Amino acid sequence: MFQDFKVVRDRPVSIQVKEYVKRLIIKGAYQSDQKLPATREMSDLLKVSRNTVIAAYEGLEDDGFTYTIPGKGSYVAAMVRHSNADNEATASNPTWQIDWKARINEYAASAVELDLMKQGIRAQKGTISFTSIAPDEQLFDLGDVRRAFMDRMAIEGQVLLNYGYAKGYKPLIDYLMRYMENKGVDITGKDMLITNGFTEGFDIVLSALRPSGRQGRAICENPTHHTAIKNLKLQGFEITGIPMERDGIDVEQLESVLKQQSASFDLAYLTPSYHNPTGVVMSPAKRSAVMKLMRRYQIPVIEDGFNEELRYSGAHVAPLIATAGQGNGVIYIGSHSKVLFPGLRVGWVLGDRALIDHLESIKRARTIHTSTFDQAILYQYLLNGNFDKYVKKARMEYKRKYELTKACCEAYLPEAQLSGDGGLHLFLTFPPSVNTRQLLEACTEQGVIFTPGDKFFIQEGEGTNTLRLGFSRVSDEDIKQGIQIIGEQVRRLLK
Repeated sequence: MFQDFKVVRDRPVSIQVKEYVKRLIIKGAYQSDQKLPATREMSDLLKVSRNTVIAAYEGLEDDGFTYTIPGKGSYVAAMVRHSNADNEATASNPTWQIDWKARINEYAASAVELDLMKQGIRAQKGTISFTSIAPDEQLFDLGDVRRAFMDRMAIEGQVLLNYGYAKGYKPLIDYLMRYMENKGVDITGKDMLITNGFTEGFDIVLSALRPSGRQGRAICENPTHHTAIKNLKLQGFEITGIPMERDGIDVEQLESVLKQQSASFDLAYLTPSYHNPTGVVMSPAKRSAVMKLMRRYQIPVIEDGFNEELRYSGAHVAPLIATAGQGNGVIYIGSHSKVLFPGLRVGWVLGDRALIDHLESIKRARTIHTSTFDQAILYQYLLNGNFDKYVKKARMEYKRKYELTKACCEAYLPEAQLSGDGGLHLFLTFPPSVNTRQLLEACTEQGVIFTPGDKFFIQEGEGTNTLRLGFSRVSDEDIKQGIQIIGEQVRRLLK
């Protein structure tokens, strides 16, 4: 006994001692009413100070594990214990085991099957990875974030640490409503719900719009965001994909599908800016045409505001919800995760007031509310005027990396057709004979990984000659070296 006690750095030693002795009591090494070693003896056994042991014993008594007899010492308190025989397996009484795989429902099984992270390749140390499209943490302005934290805590710290509201932190809602208004959105008759990032907002909206008594049907760009495909399928939607062109969704194909099947669709999911995975920005003409079609056929639109702020060149293009005017047919889901800090899980759903009222109740039933702490820090950061300064810096750095990545692809991957007008990634389409799953296997052996593009297509077997190249967190040297290696492996496959 006591030989396995090791002090861990950066944690109060008295708490470590308390937890160690507590484990001994729970395991039965000390029995009820048995006296613990005296504080001086225990300090020698554990090689810690006597004051540390005194503090640990006080903590054990506070937690109800020991009691003190004045002048005699600390004793183990009586505990309700189960007999070991209750859990011992015998021929007539086998150990209680449940086959959880047999109990798992279709929803849970599908979630595993669609889990891109579980199916992805684990990058070994030193691997050049183009799989991430998260922001580069080296750009995070920690000083401004720390200042926002201190400012908000000084104003209402006690409030922030208590329960919040399902709808969200009102100062942040008010700020984001003005933010969306500055994008040209008419907020008349609209309201907002704060969520844990885009994904929760999307899932809540789908759960509210999923039809009862039949399978839902959704229309979207093809390829599209894998998280959207995953959640649509998990919510029971059948998905119809419309091909992408250089300036956005194929409007003629969209109109053709709607003419044939318009009554079948419950919603459309669209990402008009820096589309994931193609990186395409839908042209103003196509935005107008798409909205006319959705209005004509009365199909509600879920607009993904993905990476909308990472515009490198050209004029601002208004979101679809702005083109709807006072109409309520568009539900906008926004987040600053890709622009600012993914660690602050804050997103928002902007839509018709009656819809938001229902979404608020769904949110309350599921998670009560989004962390008020996260919301308040983000609000103060935005209020302090840091967002524009940060985005300007981020745009400059990502534009530089974008141009470097594009130049390297043009030099080392002439076989590929590139798409991507900004954001944090490029999308590559190779000749049909190039299977990017096989290419990934070959590149992995050379220390380079990327995301195969078929993950973003609706039907199995589509996009097998495509890949997404995320450059936001890759160094300049690794961008050059990694793309050169991909190029070498492509030519090997083509031979």
